Amino acid sequence: MSNIKIFSGSSHQDLSQKVAEHLGLELGKVVTKKFSNKETCVEIGESVRGEDVYIIQSGCGEINDNLMELLIMISACKIASASRVTAVIPCFPYARQDKKDKVGREAPISAKLVANMLSVSGADHIITMDLHASQIQGFFDIPVDNLYAEPAVLQWIKEHVPDWKASIIVSPDAGGTERVTSITDCLNVEFALIHKVRKKANEIDRMVLVGDVKDRVAILIDDMADTCGTICHAADKLISAGANKVYAILTHGIFSGPAISRINNACFEAIVVTNSIPQEKNVKQSTKIQVIDISMFLAEAIRRTHNGESVSYLFNHVPL
Repeated sequence: MSNIKIFSGSSHQDLSQKVAEHLGLELGKVVTKKFSNKETCVEIGESVRGEDVYIIQSGCGEINDNLMELLIMISACKIASASRVTAVIPCFPYARQDKKDKVGREAPISAKLVANMLSVSGADHIITMDLHASQIQGFFDIPVDNLYAEPAVLQWIKEHVPDWKASIIVSPDAGGTERVTSITDCLNVEFALIHKVRKKANEIDRMVLVGDVKDRVAILIDDMADTCGTICHAADKLISAGANKVYAILTHGIFSGPAISRINNACFEAIVVTNSIPQEKNVKQSTKIQVIDISMFLAEAIRRTHNGESVSYLFNHVPL
């Protein structure tokens, strides 16, 4: 491929390196530093004039600093006359703040604010994966490709769950029903739903299981897990309802606060996450965590975008 440059932000350089290797490219030179007052400074170390530029930066770690770094990198490339700048954001930051609650609090819609910031900084295109809410695509006035981890999830289930044909796929909340039913249709198995009532953010009041999991292997599917209170409570609910084994498969393993200790104390056979967020530290702290590599999805999406091809093939297939 000609006239293409790939740069990595500081949030997930290992993933960026894998993407570049899949494409047979070298990561572009970037120098990131902070002034004494904590302002971020980014210098692009090579010419991008007339190039198709891709900047890989995930919404993790020091999220606010990394988001600002991404905005500055996009702006720097546009000022340097890049022909097109695509922000590759495996885990979209602030995606859970996508709507106002029914209650009277004056809550922000921060995902819309982030979309505005990316557009104003000069981004021409966004590539992301498993948005927490699909309507976030509508917050942008530029093209957004929302990739799905589903093909990799299906492959993992078939390869690592011996009795998957007798399993039941479970959504830990009503919002994930569409995601779960899509997977059950592909596997031709049944599904169940856990309805949860929250007292406040990250705190569950009660859970109600809809469906029969007795003597079945239950596979919980969700787009992300943060403190893991929901997913661990769901696992306990499934075991108490008679499930033989419980797996959890998540696209974005945020794992903040008490998440790792909760996972270690929970009744999971395994918790499977993608590497949209760095997982090396978490894998060392918990033997239950397994990782699916999504670098080939991002690399193929970049290749197809650069060549003007459709990316819809990736919605149902794992790229070779």
